[in-house]
Amino acid sequence: MKKNQRRFLLLLGIMISSITAQAQLSRLTDTLLLHTELTATASHGDFAPYWMSNNRYGVASVDNNWGAVRLGISRDQRDDADRRWQVGYGLEIAPLLQKHDSRFVVQQAYLDIQYKKVRLSVGAKERPSEFKNEALSSGGLATGINARPIPQVRLEVPDFWTIPGTKGWLALKGRLGYGFFTDNGWQRDFSKSVYTKNTLYHTKAGWLRIGNEEKFPLTFTGGLEMNTQFGGTRYIKGQPDKTMHLKSDLGAFWQVLVLSGDDPTDGLYSNEMGNVTGAWHFILDYKGEGWGVRGYAEHFFEDHSQVFVQYGWKDMLWGLELNLPKNPIVSDVVYEYLYTKHQSGPIYHDRTPNLPDQISAKDGYFGHGTYGAWQHAGFINGSGLIISPIYNNGYIDVRHNRVIAHHLGIMGQPTNELGYRLLYSDQKSWGTYGVPLIDTQTGWTIYVQGLYKPRWLQNVTLGLAYGHNGGELLGNSNGVQVSLAWNGKIKKK
Repeated sequence: MKKNQRRFLLLLGIMISSITAQAQLSRLTDTLLLHTELTATASHGDFAPYWMSNNRYGVASVDNNWGAVRLGISRDQRDDADRRWQVGYGLEIAPLLQKHDSRFVVQQAYLDIQYKKVRLSVGAKERPSEFKNEALSSGGLATGINARPIPQVRLEVPDFWTIPGTKGWLALKGRLGYGFFTDNGWQRDFSKSVYTKNTLYHTKAGWLRIGNEEKFPLTFTGGLEMNTQFGGTRYIKGQPDKTMHLKSDLGAFWQVLVLSGDDPTDGLYSNEMGNVTGAWHFILDYKGEGWGVRGYAEHFFEDHSQVFVQYGWKDMLWGLELNLPKNPIVSDVVYEYLYTKHQSGPIYHDRTPNLPDQISAKDGYFGHGTYGAWQHAGFINGSGLIISPIYNNGYIDVRHNRVIAHHLGIMGQPTNELGYRLLYSDQKSWGTYGVPLIDTQTGWTIYVQGLYKPRWLQNVTLGLAYGHNGGELLGNSNGVQVSLAWNGKIKKK
């Protein structure tokens, strides 16, 4: 082949590649989703009403008066549903305005690239609780919608993949990822004592579904998820000589994967590296004609003592969700019961030469000696029913993890333009094993929200809510919350 021919073919290849790339870029920007939302809360009492602040992916404050703006743009991966390669992405900023502190955060910034059933997800992304009704549930115990998203690199099978040869009766999904917490500044400013910086994150999970909805309406799903805080640096204010650098090298990434290693604070009795939390999930689904029911049980564990049944599984979240036939009164109902008093029992004892029996109890759910709490920027990463460190006036720890709680959520759509949501929760707390309450404390909260989507104003939703706290846990408060949102598509002409 002559030199000029080679040059021509090379130029032709570059031109074709450029045209193809431009076509692909055009496809990835043909339809964009725009989300804008303004939320304003005004209340009187010790704190803002509970559900006005919690289960909002961390875009909230517990102050009586606060506001937030959310502005995001994204591409829905489902636009590529007919392709083997699918791409989704998003960017959202969320300025938070409060009396004592105003913060500007990048709430979401992510890129999802999926080939068939396997997805690589990079960045910070709001991820709903597994198998829970996001609008009505109190959230997953180990991983919920209460805190700000954690940036991560995550390989996952996000939707159930049918195992070949099972004729649709067995399916799997799961994830494996690493990331980092972004609350360095918040911890430093908030804490009066211990705080950490540059903490790392690890997550893994797997679920098996048994059943084929197309042939039989009942399915069972079971699985396990685990999360770990590790690495970074631990500080104690006013005591620079006690600064502790925690293992963050490549070896640490392997050790949290296989649940090995230890922390400097473990002393002679080593444990797994970092703060390990997780949960077992068990779900039964029945799909009727125009209606459905789901029953679920979730067992939380901290470190290893509650992973299996050595100490018994008394601590559980039990839930029931009803999806009713279409009617103008009630469309969905969720009831949940949470019990976390046991935590393997009240006694912890390591092996000694004189007493070789080990009792790995006093698990201390959601708290940790090194990292303070399973939290991100003040809010618990898991259940919205556990009172977060942001309520603690300068201490990153958990004060109420031995609780019995009830939670009820109801929603309906009386007309095409009007909808409503009602949340009610109450709980009794025994404090923690480390700091028990002399007398139990109780608390309750109610949240009633009306939603209006006018036909004459497309893509706009106006929300008006009333909230109330009562009892000793968070004191008394009453408040109102107003929200205005616009969600729509931007299409190229």
